[in-house]
Amino acid sequence: MSRINRDRWGGVSQALHWLVAIGILGIAALGLIMTDLPRSPRWFWVYDLHKSLGLTVLALMVVRLAWRLYAGAPPDVPMPTWQHRLASISHWLLYLFAFAMPLSGWLYDSASGLRPLRWFGLAEVPKLVAPDPTLRSIALAVHEYGFWILAGLVLVHAGAALWHHFVLRDVTLARMLPRALIDAPTPKDRSP
Repeated sequence: MSRINRDRWGGVSQALHWLVAIGILGIAALGLIMTDLPRSPRWFWVYDLHKSLGLTVLALMVVRLAWRLYAGAPPDVPMPTWQHRLASISHWLLYLFAFAMPLSGWLYDSASGLRPLRWFGLAEVPKLVAPDPTLRSIALAVHEYGFWILAGLVLVHAGAALWHHFVLRDVTLARMLPRALIDAPTPKDRSP
């Protein structure tokens, strides 16, 4: 398994990117619907799923950051300096909030003194702190407001990737897609 790819993100980086993206989208969908559910066994199941997925994304983000530090990144796509700076800032903000969301949720769960959380029902997750109403309120605020910031960052990130792909027609997005998708023939390339 090669650490460095000269012109594109490697397979491990791509897999981690898309797993985290799918995880964040799933957690966001659950988070938006679960607050409207009536308290029932299904309510607890949805909350536990939301928390378990959040901890999974946290673990994937740790692996992703470690892999990024180990494997590095391909060279930047040529673009104006201001675009490089904005891309760098937005990427690091995405990393920050992708860590902040599950950590603030875990801290909120811990400070709430709720029943023990079992990761997908398999293993009990340790509490980070003892019950603390003040810390609970702070963690909840970070979690709720952080969600909207992360959602905005994800939209900007995806919009920029699509803009580079369809408007600028550069390789920014293609470098994060599996080569099989890039090299797949389009319907017009196939002979009848």
